[in-house]
Amino acid sequence: MSAADHPTLRTRMQSKLHGANASAHEREWRSHASDTITTSRRRGWLAYRWREPCPMPSSAELSNSGRLGLPRIAMGRSRFLAMHLLWPLLVFVAVAVAMLALGIDQKLARVLYAWEGNAWALKDSFIAETVIHTGGRLLSVLAWLCVLVLWIVTLLRAPLALLRRPLAYLLMATAVAAATVAWMKTWTNMDCPWNVIGLGGLQHYHSLFGPRIAGHQGACFPAAHASAGYCWLSLYFFFLTTHPRLRWLGLATALGFGLLFGTTQQLRGAHFLSHDLWSAAVCWICVLAVYLGMRMDRPSRAHRAAVDKAARPPSPARPD
Repeated sequence: MSAADHPTLRTRMQSKLHGANASAHEREWRSHASDTITTSRRRGWLAYRWREPCPMPSSAELSNSGRLGLPRIAMGRSRFLAMHLLWPLLVFVAVAVAMLALGIDQKLARVLYAWEGNAWALKDSFIAETVIHTGGRLLSVLAWLCVLVLWIVTLLRAPLALLRRPLAYLLMATAVAAATVAWMKTWTNMDCPWNVIGLGGLQHYHSLFGPRIAGHQGACFPAAHASAGYCWLSLYFFFLTTHPRLRWLGLATALGFGLLFGTTQQLRGAHFLSHDLWSAAVCWICVLAVYLGMRMDRPSRAHRAAVDKAARPPSPARPD
């Protein structure tokens, strides 16, 4: 009698075969669940919309998972860098070179200076100086402190753990961008428009790459106040990690405040147009560098834990 004909041996063989198939099915389901949670970023807040209990799909559903229409969040590192670093950098260089060659800084500053009556009439105005300049800086600091409070809350509340790393990125990227612009101002040695001859000042104008006057120290480049808005370009990458549909809103918010702060300072005679352009470029490179440095495109430990929890197959029902 062969082993296949023996009733007991046949039962054991069938049991082992069933267990192997179940184990393979479970591994496939865990992989499917991981892919589903990872790619569900486009549809909302990482795994926050994952509904439990989540029934284990059948083998047929797993085999057809490629036709379920799940979105793909990963675009490839080379394409990501081309879209977020190479093309923005090329546009920035082209605009900066054109502005330098055409003398846009001086031409625009002279137009504004003449429009205000050959004086920087808005330099000490309540709206420009108190509300937008001072108030805008305080608003940016307050927003950063609010993010800090939210990050502390994620340390205390387990359901918010998936937001912990994105909020940490938002804190660090924003601070690094603003600090980098402030640091660059200490050694670039460039004057504000109100310090330049012909615009109400006593200093000769010099471009970014022009010779400097010995013994004089300017501190107006890049535009620090505009960076109070542009440093929030980090919102683009924050929402790219948490809710990609809102990333353009985050980008528009940062650009809007940066343009508001920068334009106001130009009207006050505090900055040339190129100062704001460089401030925006420096902030963008900083927030992108922190995004790549923190490897925000990789799943966090909290995210992996959510995947494991969601991928855990339901326990078999116990007989009454």
